Amino acid sequence: MRRTIGDRLGDAVIAAILLALVIVSAYPFLYVLLASFSDGNQLLAHSGLLLRSYGFHLDAYETVFRNSAIWKGYLNTITVVAGSLLLNMLVTSMTAYVLSRRRVYWNKAFIFLIVFTMFFNGGLVPFYLVVKGIGLIDSLAALIVPFAVNTFNLIIMRTAFASVPESLEESATIDGANHFTVFWRIILPLSLPVLAVITLYYAVEKWNAWFYASLFLRDRELFPLQLILREILISNSTDSMLGGASVDQAVLVSESLKYATIIVATVPILCLYPFVQKYFVKGVMVGALKG
Repeated sequence: MRRTIGDRLGDAVIAAILLALVIVSAYPFLYVLLASFSDGNQLLAHSGLLLRSYGFHLDAYETVFRNSAIWKGYLNTITVVAGSLLLNMLVTSMTAYVLSRRRVYWNKAFIFLIVFTMFFNGGLVPFYLVVKGIGLIDSLAALIVPFAVNTFNLIIMRTAFASVPESLEESATIDGANHFTVFWRIILPLSLPVLAVITLYYAVEKWNAWFYASLFLRDRELFPLQLILREILISNSTDSMLGGASVDQAVLVSESLKYATIIVATVPILCLYPFVQKYFVKGVMVGALKG
């Protein structure tokens, strides 16, 4: 079919809108990146859009990487993310498999009770008392165990598992396969896109988490990276990171140091996206097709 002028004009308008959205979404990250390489004095004197670095230098990054609190925060965050992913994916996938089976007694009742938790919960104070009662306060386990399942992710995974043809399970059962074999050798391999997406969801959630860490942790040695970053930005102070730096060097670095810390804390999780991008759209669509 021949494209009319109206079709081309419509495409141009849509492309312009999408380009504007990309610029609006990407500019804050670009601003932080350019500011992290800028001179603190020139950065403070600048107003308006930041389209280049001012007084390019790497002193802020050198200061960040010399700070032991950042490395300790990285280690704590990686520990929480790794432990959470192992527990989250194990519990979520096994629960989703059970709920996706058509002959499970009270299946709909279980699903209703699980979905109910998305809209109503016991509140923050009872939750804190439960975590305290089981002895998890001031330990990294407090950021892992109470968050074993995300209901939204569970529903997506359950929907994806339910979309696998029942005939595959029946043929495996005839050959002597039990539920574990069906789950491990049929359901999981056929659901890799969804598993990749849910893994990314959980990883991003745990990497960015700071609120419950501030609630459950008192020992600064256990603080995750995002909680350290939050303290730096909220207090607007980088004195603890500058150590014995001279006054001139402190002024030079302090402003750009906050932005450098943001970049160091953000880039690792962004590096995950290229590896799961090919699964992302497919996984979300598969998980949304059948309820």
